[in-house]
Amino acid sequence: MNLNDRSQDGLVLLGCGKMGSAMLAGWLDQGIDPENIWIIEPKPSEWLKSLNIHLNEDLPETATLALIAVKPQMMHQALPKLTSYANGSTVFLSVAAGIPIDTYESILGKSASIVRAMPNTPAAIGQGITAIIGNDAAGADTLQLCQDLLGAIGQTVRLEAEAQMDAVTGVSGSGPAYVFFMIDALAAAGQAQGLSADLAMQLAKATVAGAGSLAAQSHETPEQLRINVTSPNGTTQAGLEVLMHPEGGLGPLLTTTVAKAADRSRELSGG
Repeated sequence: MNLNDRSQDGLVLLGCGKMGSAMLAGWLDQGIDPENIWIIEPKPSEWLKSLNIHLNEDLPETATLALIAVKPQMMHQALPKLTSYANGSTVFLSVAAGIPIDTYESILGKSASIVRAMPNTPAAIGQGITAIIGNDAAGADTLQLCQDLLGAIGQTVRLEAEAQMDAVTGVSGSGPAYVFFMIDALAAAGQAQGLSADLAMQLAKATVAGAGSLAAQSHETPEQLRINVTSPNGTTQAGLEVLMHPEGGLGPLLTTTVAKAADRSRELSGG
């Protein structure tokens, strides 16, 4: 059964900002009928207004899935709009950062099928990765439905425990920002060696994008790919001696960076 068939009872989006819009675009590209989509969004984009969807209309009596994509601080105000679905077969899929499953259960009840997801911003071009975990009421079919829908914006992985979500936040949720900063830093380093700003940025962007694609597609490990490009006593080795310094290098720096982000995620979720 394709996604369009599985969504005939309706897909409801509570909030449709950048992440919700990325998911919606992926669903529409996969052929889901816009007539089966209801969106509650107080500040809809011009793109949303241009679609043949149910925008800020009365919600349907039943829904296959309700996507919760509002900002965390709006959750307690917005979520009660969906309580009518809590006693049925609706799947609640949340992409709101920092809100644990028990918060949803306190409003929707423990019998509701709730799946918590952590996507990341490359979802906007269909190259994201999303980690998911469900509550006790979310069975195998529920998780598979969520994986199929999230597949529209990239890869999905299943977690073994909700506590892992904080580490996921530190690695893939916040990770794109680390990479964007690295691109800026690499370009600035090129400028410092005499390149123009535009050329340095072009080289930095292409290098990071190309290396990431190679790592994703190659059968070799990133470690082996690094070894392949590192000639003994060559230029790459000279640079890596700085990055791979056991105390001040990139390894310990990233360990601290991810730990800080994960700790903040635990603070925000009350953990």
